Formats: sequence, C-alpha cells, structure tokens
Amino acid sequence: MTNLLGEPPETFLPADSGAAAIDAGDDVQSVAATHPDSTLAWSLLAEAAFIEGRDLEGYAFARTAYHRSLDALRRNGWKGHGPVPWSHEPNRGFLRSLAVLATGSERLGDEAEAHRCREFLRESSPEAYAELV
Repeated sequence: MTNLLGEPPETFLPADSGAAAIDAGDDVQSVAATHPDSTLAWSLLAEAAFIEGRDLEGYAFARTAYHRSLDALRRNGWKGHGPVPWSHEPNRGFLRSLAVLATGSERLGDEAEAHRCREFLRESSPEAYAELV
C-alpha cells in the first residue's frame, strides 16, 4: 500500500554546538559542561561510560542526549516522525543518542525501551541503524 500523503520531509539539524571542540580533541566531558546542548558530547559520554562498565551513568548520559536531541529536532521542524539522515553529520548526535539509549535500557533490563529506541533509530535512518546497531 502506498502512502498517498507522502512521507514527511527529511530533518537536517544545524551544526552541533560541541562538534568543533570534539573534533579539535577537547575532552568530551569538558565539551558537555561548556556546551550542555551538544547531543554529540552526551552521546559520546554515554558510549565511554558503557565501555567502562558504568551502566547507570551511561544511561543518564544517553537519556540526556536523547532529550536534548528531541528538543533540537522540534526546533528544526520535525513533527515526531520522518527521516533524519545519517549522511547529514549534525544529525549524528541524535541518531547516536537512540543507539546508546537502547544499549543503556538493555543493560538495565528495560527490553521494551531498548526495542522502542532501536525501532525509532531504524525508522529515522536505516543507514544509521546499520552503522550503530
């Protein structure tokens, strides 16, 4: 069946406020403290925490990244669904936030939330899903 209304337009976020500092090699924790709206910084903090076995802290970082991402998406015209392309680098903080929140949820035993986040990621960007899951 074809959707006669079409798909919503792709969402393209502006540059992440902390991306340049991260690319320059600044400490990610310092970047998150200086740029608390940087979804990329929060997502990277979550990934690092999970690697170190700090699951609860990683989950908190992932949840922060996710909520900051939703705020950014809404400010940029997103209506709750639709494509968020991985190929547009500023979108990667949001897409990473879904992947790390899925990981954190799974590690804390919340399988329903882990599944929801992975499906949200797959629906937002199949390319990101293939890269991050």
